[in-house]
Amino acid sequence: MLPRPLKDTLFNLEGRRALVTGSSRGIGAAIAEGLSSFGAEVVLHGTTRDATDDVAAKIRSAGGTCHAVGCDLSQKDAGVRIVEEAERIAGAVDILVINASAQINGQIETIDEESFALHVAVNLRSTVDMLQFCLPKMRDRGWGRVVSIGSINQTRPKPVVTMYAATKAAQHNLVQSLAQQYARSGVLLNTLAPGLIDTDRNAQRRDSDPEGWGAYIRQVNWMGRAGHVNEMVGAAVFLSSNACSFMTGETITMSGGV
Repeated sequence: MLPRPLKDTLFNLEGRRALVTGSSRGIGAAIAEGLSSFGAEVVLHGTTRDATDDVAAKIRSAGGTCHAVGCDLSQKDAGVRIVEEAERIAGAVDILVINASAQINGQIETIDEESFALHVAVNLRSTVDMLQFCLPKMRDRGWGRVVSIGSINQTRPKPVVTMYAATKAAQHNLVQSLAQQYARSGVLLNTLAPGLIDTDRNAQRRDSDPEGWGAYIRQVNWMGRAGHVNEMVGAAVFLSSNACSFMTGETITMSGGV
């Protein structure tokens, strides 16, 4: 007989502090709310601090504790600055959810210097910065979780998202490499790779051509629909908790079946 219910021993995040990048909207906002509901103190992030106001209000109205940082992750040293600010206002980061990303659609012929630099800065450089800052501290404390929000494109790339797919693949490569390095220290790194999710990134295509959008989502996966941001929360909470204590360097793909 277990001394406490499994929901308390496995998924309880009380006393943990989580930084969720790109949590002013979409998948990041849903994950931040989910982590808070399991007891984590959450640091929200948007390009500006004010961008997180609506999410912060939802978390606080539900009884959660949250803070906010504003930072443009395309800027030099942004990854370090965001974690430094999070730790200044909330304390040591136990859970790092790397969700913010740049995605400019375009095949290889359309990739210019600006697009290339933005993808590398946001999706790769800031990720390296955050991991360099957080991982040694997590190791010293003997516990840590990194959840990288990847993409189905990291393993099944589409030509229309060439740079996005390439940097997401590189991001997961980092996760796998560092997961091996930190595996014996209680610090676990994994990737959550969504398929097509109904977010504001798809809003223009969805709203401008409803019939075309409907035809596309019916054939994009086995379920014949786009996912909802809330459907990413359960896996993110799992990867952030004690429930995944024997899992590192792996990917959970949530795509509706492909």
